Amino acid sequence: MAVNGLRIWSNPSYTRIVIDADNETSYRHKLIGDEAAGDKPLQLQIDFDNSRLGENLNKGVIPINDDLLTDAKPSQHTPDSVRVIIDIKSFKTYKIFSLKNPFKTIIDVWGREAKSVTSSEPTPEPPELPSPIPTKKGRMVHDLAKQLALGVKRIVIDAGHGGKDVGAVGYYGSVYEKHVTLDIAKKLAQKIRQRLGCEVFLTRTTDKWLSLEERTAIANTKNADLFISVHTNASKSRDAHGLETYFLNLATDDNAILVAARENATSRKNISDLQTILHDLMKNSKINESSRLAAHVQNAMYRNLRARYSAIKSKGVKQAPFYVLIGAQMPSILIETSFISNKRECERLNNPAYQDALCESIVSGISKYIRETHPTAFMKEETAADNAG
Repeated sequence: MAVNGLRIWSNPSYTRIVIDADNETSYRHKLIGDEAAGDKPLQLQIDFDNSRLGENLNKGVIPINDDLLTDAKPSQHTPDSVRVIIDIKSFKTYKIFSLKNPFKTIIDVWGREAKSVTSSEPTPEPPELPSPIPTKKGRMVHDLAKQLALGVKRIVIDAGHGGKDVGAVGYYGSVYEKHVTLDIAKKLAQKIRQRLGCEVFLTRTTDKWLSLEERTAIANTKNADLFISVHTNASKSRDAHGLETYFLNLATDDNAILVAARENATSRKNISDLQTILHDLMKNSKINESSRLAAHVQNAMYRNLRARYSAIKSKGVKQAPFYVLIGAQMPSILIETSFISNKRECERLNNPAYQDALCESIVSGISKYIRETHPTAFMKEETAADNAG
């Protein structure tokens, strides 16, 4: 096995490192030094068994120089093992796990809290908020966007697939999942900005390929409050249709495993293997919040779309180990917007009017989630109005 690549994403309090390899292997990891005791520098050591150093990593020192880490030092530790040492400047905790097909080891490191967040792209100006509207009781009810922003300020939307990964091919062979998800993601971002006043980032704005672990890293480095991955469903049965929304957890049925295997571009066996390590990975994940977000979005899509379209079916809220959701530090969901393999739903997914209706429904679901999980955003406005009256 050759260890042949290292990729990095970071913000002032978080860094994700992905170590790429051309085959699966076992590894061990440990911290060296005690920061509390004044040992400097603190280091994270990862040893890969039955491995050799690839040409791309045969550099001695790979500079990182972000707020948490100084550099990474890969070396051929023994004739049949590779060691990577990461020098740490600021440390709180870390998590390490591997994904297959292709094999990669992902290291998430958290440092001491920072006051500011850097961004690789300019922060868009928030939309102008409408003037307050007087009610019959003389109360000033502020715009929904202002209230919601107190609870959720930043959302990352992921348009599934892209570039060399076309995703599912539609009933009509010229319709690809990667194009539909990008169209929906762009519309969704615009409607969230307009209706909720949130800052929104897209993982991609063009037809380009991104690895699944990079998408999650973008959400984490942006310090997103919510992460929403947009996809279209597919089935060998042309009759299969409906909407479903997923959150990260152990899969509870065969269909969920099949969907996760397809979106992860891996086998059912790899999904089963992944489930055995999910317990450790999800100790501090936002499972409860994610399940509530998924329920609100699913209910809003079904309720709103069936009022306008025929044969709308809710396949419900489900859970499965999606690669793109693993390691997300915020409530996160994956939406299977409709079946691109179904004739009627493929036509709808390719129709701007249906895309608009779908996005409006998703925004309504997000709004209800925020109302439920951040009620003080509204209570403060009501209390102020009561005191004024």
